[in-house]
Amino acid sequence: MADVEYLQSIIRHHPDFPKKGISFLDIFPILRDPIAFETLITHFVHHITSQTIPKSLRKKVDIVVGLDARGFLLGPIIALRLGASFVPVRKRGKLPGECVSANYEKEYGADTFEMQSDAILPGQSVIIVDDLIATGGSAKAAGELVKQLGGVTVEYLFIIEIMFLKGYQYLDAPAYSVIQHLE
Repeated sequence: MADVEYLQSIIRHHPDFPKKGISFLDIFPILRDPIAFETLITHFVHHITSQTIPKSLRKKVDIVVGLDARGFLLGPIIALRLGASFVPVRKRGKLPGECVSANYEKEYGADTFEMQSDAILPGQSVIIVDDLIATGGSAKAAGELVKQLGGVTVEYLFIIEIMFLKGYQYLDAPAYSVIQHLE
């Protein structure tokens, strides 16, 4: 538990950003501190290898999907440590080639996510990672993309969960967050 408290102490709060009434939780101080960043990645990998993989049907993770854009900072490192592939989910129009898409609502607007059509093979085990879950809209859309390609989401990972918004209830697999934010 000391690693969670340590990481929580590094996150910064920015009230009224990006608009009035939103309290932005900034993970970038973790990334600026090599010890904190290593602590975060090690925490995630330990959770996956000790909790997620033993409970999964295939007993492995084939793909780590990272959401645009902060999931790109975590996903490739976690994937490398697990011996898995990394697949990005991007906003519409940012990926070349044939893509599948899913629309979603966030607390401050609507958008569309895309994933390349050949990124996941049917039956592959997938973990989806992002920095934060609030309403669950973007994570749910990523799960829909995985499902469209025949992948199986075994877990969603987040650094922070905004507890009162209960975004996890819209997801099609268990969710794990390092820090549960109550406000």
